[in-house]
Amino acid sequence: MEHLSKSDDTSVDQNDQPSTETPAYSTMSTDSATAYFRSNSDASAFSETVDDSSYSSEPSPLHWPVLKSDRQNNPVLGRLRMKQHKHDVNENYDNFECVDPELEMMKERFAKLLLGEDMSGGGKGVCTAVTISNAITNLYATVFGQKLRLEPLNQEKKAMWKREMNCLLSVCDYMEEVTATTQELQDGTSVQVMTSRPRSDIYVNLPALQKLDAMLLDILDSFQETEFWYAERGSMSSNSISSGSFGRVAQLNEEKWWLPVPCVPPDGLSEESRMKLRHKRDCVNQIHKAAMTINSNILAEMDIPEGYIASLPKTGRESLGDTIYRYICTPEKFSPDYLLDRLSITSEHEALDLANKVEASMYTWRRKSCISHSKSSWNMVKDFMADTERSDKNHNLAERAESLLFCLKQRYPELSQTSLDTWKIQCNQDVGQAVLESYSRVLEGLAFNIVARTGDVLNADGA
Repeated sequence: MEHLSKSDDTSVDQNDQPSTETPAYSTMSTDSATAYFRSNSDASAFSETVDDSSYSSEPSPLHWPVLKSDRQNNPVLGRLRMKQHKHDVNENYDNFECVDPELEMMKERFAKLLLGEDMSGGGKGVCTAVTISNAITNLYATVFGQKLRLEPLNQEKKAMWKREMNCLLSVCDYMEEVTATTQELQDGTSVQVMTSRPRSDIYVNLPALQKLDAMLLDILDSFQETEFWYAERGSMSSNSISSGSFGRVAQLNEEKWWLPVPCVPPDGLSEESRMKLRHKRDCVNQIHKAAMTINSNILAEMDIPEGYIASLPKTGRESLGDTIYRYICTPEKFSPDYLLDRLSITSEHEALDLANKVEASMYTWRRKSCISHSKSSWNMVKDFMADTERSDKNHNLAERAESLLFCLKQRYPELSQTSLDTWKIQCNQDVGQAVLESYSRVLEGLAFNIVARTGDVLNADGA
């Protein structure tokens, strides 16, 4: 019996050796997501003291020594306790999900980003850059898509915009570029070392866009107590308008039938209110120009997709047509404003169609100019005079087309994206450029809408 007791004591001691690396789990507060991490510990972080009196103190019938009820020395009890705590954590986590639907929404957004909008998980989704660009565009449509009046943004949508934009923009915090810097050692020797720093385009443009974003939201919040109001088109009859029951009413374009009609008092706005409206319109107009400049610069830095180059016509004349081509090729001084006046563009659709044609012809002539300079040395010597004349002609035509496109965009600032811009956005794989381009584009659209709505109120005041 004594021999049996000794052998059993030995087996107990071997099985009760504590693990030196036990996974420890820790939960953060309910304000943040539950996090798990591994650490070196002799006991679980969920360890609790156990009352020794809960175990029987009667001697063993085989006269084995009675062990103290130390849970740390009993792996079986430790595993059971871990399972129990794991069950408790899962219950608490489920309760947290029930009371926080925002977590489910963010999980859905995160899943779409990882899957590239291919919810089948088959790997046929778009790249990360396009996914983030689409996410920012869709968020803008959700928050500001129905923003048709000059009034403060709903608090729920405002919080949604800030929360999700912070999430989408957080990827920029980890974008770095490596540069060579000179470092002097203790012995006076200078060596070059590679150091990392934030990407220059992110470092410069992202804070500026965030500042413009905050300014636009502040301007919207300032429209709390106004002297003007809005009326739906369906509630306004010709008799009520003529009788003056709606006050002064703005004459809006019939093509934009979905917009509410701004109304002002019969005597018009007060001078103070009118001055504030004009000042806000000027401020938002500057914001619009700043966002448009950033967007144009980012688009200009993107590579031209090969698919767009392959889709270009063989000649610029084929793209522009005979009338515009003859005027651009005139040896006299070229005036893009005069050409646009002669064309008599009547709608934004015609302006966008002309912009696509001019842009296509511009890159066609640029491509021909580059091809003429890429010949071998013998061919360049052989056809020197012809090459020079052709190259100068293509270069001049491309410059004239570029000036015409610039003038067209200035006349129609609300012009949609051209075909080349769409190609660049869809084929772009740079996440940083995708964030800056989509962020500046939605801010440009928001600023333009505020300027347009402010102009409608001022037009009603002057009616």
